Amino acid sequence: MFISKIMDFQKTKYARFMNTRVPANKRYQPTEYEHAANCATHALWIIPSILGSSILHFLSDDQWETISAWIYGLGLCGLFIVSTVFHTISWKKSHLREVEHCFHMCDRMVIYFFIAASYAPWLNLRELGPWASHMRWIIWIMACVGTAYVFFFHERYKIVELICYVVMGVFPALVILSMAERDGLFELVLGGMFYCLGTVFFKSDGRIPFAHAIWHLFVATGAGIHYYAIWKYLYTPGSGEVKTLR
Repeated sequence: MFISKIMDFQKTKYARFMNTRVPANKRYQPTEYEHAANCATHALWIIPSILGSSILHFLSDDQWETISAWIYGLGLCGLFIVSTVFHTISWKKSHLREVEHCFHMCDRMVIYFFIAASYAPWLNLRELGPWASHMRWIIWIMACVGTAYVFFFHERYKIVELICYVVMGVFPALVILSMAERDGLFELVLGGMFYCLGTVFFKSDGRIPFAHAIWHLFVATGAGIHYYAIWKYLYTPGSGEVKTLR
């Protein structure tokens, strides 16, 4: 990684905050400090995500806004809850190997559904190009395929898994960019940039102290920016958005 080449943290005083890097076919074992940071950096967002999802529900004016709020809310809350539960088990109950493995798979699977849920309000409530109606179900097929991939090949081909996340995150944006109403586009791109930049740390365990926790912060920031865009441009009364006709 570019960042790790700039500074070798293993030769600094910060080395005590991380363990040595492991081979590609092994799972990195965080230090006690990193375990605590991994839990905290997503646990802190559980209550805000629940409150934010509730706000969208109460702001909904019709059936499709309500459905979209529920889908998005479940994806948002599910991401932070499952991640926190997994990292807590990995930290305090690592001897329960089967349980830890199960929740590690769930932690990876929920990312696919979070991506799909994040697109749902835009695909359901904005006037988009002709591909929008197809993308509404293609995005969920992609999430199911990603879930199946994790089930059968969990931790076997890590770079492939990362590519799957990036492709699923970018591909539906090709439809979103076709919307005639451009309000919210800046926030969508900005949030997406935080997700993409965060992947640098997603694969830097053992190279950068607290790499996974930093990745969590990038995810939380990207999710926060996207939530703001959804709240402001799709649900705030008087925003003047044109809803998709059913």
